[in-house]
Amino acid sequence: MERPAWAPPGIDISVPSVSRIYDYYLGGSHNFEVDREAARKAMQFLPGLPKIMQANRAFMRRAVRYALSEGVNQFLDIGSGIPTFGNAHEVAQTADPEARVVYVDHDPVAVAHSEAVLEGNERAGIVQADLRKPADILAHGETTRLLDLERPVALLLVAVLHFLEDSDDPRRSVAELRDALAPGSLVIVTHASYEGIPLPKEQAGGAVGVYKDIRNPLVMRSREEIAGFFDGFEMVEPGLVSMPDWRPETPAAQEDPFAFSGYAGVGRKA
Repeated sequence: MERPAWAPPGIDISVPSVSRIYDYYLGGSHNFEVDREAARKAMQFLPGLPKIMQANRAFMRRAVRYALSEGVNQFLDIGSGIPTFGNAHEVAQTADPEARVVYVDHDPVAVAHSEAVLEGNERAGIVQADLRKPADILAHGETTRLLDLERPVALLLVAVLHFLEDSDDPRRSVAELRDALAPGSLVIVTHASYEGIPLPKEQAGGAVGVYKDIRNPLVMRSREEIAGFFDGFEMVEPGLVSMPDWRPETPAAQEDPFAFSGYAGVGRKA
């Protein structure tokens, strides 16, 4: 298998990556055949996966613009993946050139590509770290250089919490991050769920099995379980809803049925 020039040295390109699979769903070019093969297997069970990811990205853009409208122009995007068109810093800095963005991912490929995309951008940076270790993220030099934690920050946890199993104690990670943020900060969350998927749970479970097979378990949680991640935050209207139903800019009824899979929401720290 030929190694592309953009692939960092030492990366095993024979092992699928969640970040690169997501990139493939969004129509990106930073993925390998092993990633595309895993994505196609998952899509055999859940053909609407690209529509779900597109709805996820569209929600993120609306939530970033909402944060800016509320006067929050600092962003901490954990589990950011490989930057594609319309990512957080592009949306934020188009509206407010002074906006600052810290991306965080544990995938070396996502980090290397982010470094290339962000080269020369003094108000955005990338941190290689894991959501399971919030202290490492908060203490990292790029985080402390770019973000003033004495002022409100928008914490993006978009399509990442469902890759943490209950044994990883994701609620502890979210709580630790919440406690480090100033009052007025926001948390922006999307999370996979069987609820809303226009297919039988057994069929959708086949796609979950593909992620398990590549050692990146996808944890489907209920609306009630996802709501628990907002403990200590006040929910912003319209609450925890399907992605197209969160402050839509076009009629949600026009969306593909698969776009309504899972949940999205924004909370504010009092």
